[in-house]
Amino acid sequence: MATTEECRSALDRLSDNLAKANGEVRSAAALDRSLSCHIKDLDITFTGRLAAGRIEVLDTHGGPPGQKAEIRLAMTGDDLVSMVDGELNFARAWASGRVRLEAGLRDLLRLRSLL
Repeated sequence: MATTEECRSALDRLSDNLAKANGEVRSAAALDRSLSCHIKDLDITFTGRLAAGRIEVLDTHGGPPGQKAEIRLAMTGDDLVSMVDGELNFARAWASGRVRLEAGLRDLLRLRSLL
């Protein structure tokens, strides 16, 4: 099972990857939205913002998200690490229910290029 530190590191690597992206991925990541990522098996939530093509984690707290972020992710720590490492395909994980992504319709349409 991935640790809190490994999950935080994975989010930092994901942020770095988004910042280096080009084309449609860069455009999709250019949103300015509140973000939460609930790690179900650790029962922790990372909260922050997706802004300027980066994920900025501002806080970590126990339990599910306290406030409803504009973009909400939920998954296990191992799935987060596997996706960032390129071992787990996000679209397949989302379609199978291993990863939950919730956002407004417009944001979902923009974010689909990240899939």
